[in-house]
Amino acid sequence: MTLEIISPQEVVFKGDVVSVGLPGALGKFMVLQNHAPLVSVLAEGKIVYRTPGGEENSFAVKGGIADVDNNVVSVCIY
Repeated sequence: MTLEIISPQEVVFKGDVVSVGLPGALGKFMVLQNHAPLVSVLAEGKIVYRTPGGEENSFAVKGGIADVDNNVVSVCIY
């Protein structure tokens, strides 16, 4: 699965991941391989993602929008 995190200034991260935890407006949620398509507003919190090598990384966000479709997670943050 591919994760793209984009801010107004730059592409923050783009790469393969096995899971992504997102701070949804109605609560945290996890996206895994073959997740159903969705669009969600993000609240302030942390995006946590795990790479195929098992490394876990996190990125603090103030809000944004996440789109999940065809094993691509696109996140626009501010």
